[in-house]
Amino acid sequence: MRPVLHEYNLSSAVTAFSTTRHGGYSIGPYGELNINVYCGDRPEHIAANRQLLASELGVTESRVIVPHQVHQTCCRMVDESMLALPSDRQAAMLEGVDCVMTDIRQLCIGVSTADCIPVLLYDPAHHAAAAIHAGWRGTVERIVAKAVEAMSRHYDTRPEDLLAVIGPGISLKNFEVGQEVYDAFAHDGHPMELISKKTNKWHIDLPLSNRLQLEQSGVGHQHIIMSEICTFDATEDYFSARRLGISSGRIYTGIILRS
Repeated sequence: MRPVLHEYNLSSAVTAFSTTRHGGYSIGPYGELNINVYCGDRPEHIAANRQLLASELGVTESRVIVPHQVHQTCCRMVDESMLALPSDRQAAMLEGVDCVMTDIRQLCIGVSTADCIPVLLYDPAHHAAAAIHAGWRGTVERIVAKAVEAMSRHYDTRPEDLLAVIGPGISLKNFEVGQEVYDAFAHDGHPMELISKKTNKWHIDLPLSNRLQLEQSGVGHQHIIMSEICTFDATEDYFSARRLGISSGRIYTGIILRS
């Protein structure tokens, strides 16, 4: 059994990927490849899947970082001092975290999604990376812009050097929202004429919104890879909470700094 990954040609110096639903032990709406412990899957399946993924990536299981996301904007730097902590202390430091970043080689950092937007950032000048979970709340709060700022503070990253991936997530046509969600974006000054459309109800373009935020932060248009995968439409290969329910698996989108 081998995990099936969707890889991104971001740089030869990194491995960047999203997991698919294929190549693991989970069953039912979690099947087959889920490594997230916060969505109700069987612990023994999660553990086996983590081992499979770590082996496929060429890292130890303890070096696969999975934060517990809460749809906020906390960015956590993963450094050697954190990795030296016992596993329960590491888990506590990853509680309530929606963005992880590191400059440690052979460490896999990533985020879990099932319609929300995963974003990867790589700074080739300082060999540092970030993985970001941008649901609609995080997108409203401009979490990707905050991640760029955090990388600038911690690693002296220049936005114009960054390479980015916007991974699988729900598309404009399928992300139907209530008026309160539209109002939250509008109230915070997002360009609604670009990112929203109304049919019977409002629809929001989360991938485009995050792309625009990256560009406004100084990331070059040509440096952004769009996966163009709609999780709602592609449930044979990717998890979608809107199609499968909340009690289902999660995509893991990660990045590893190689030598």
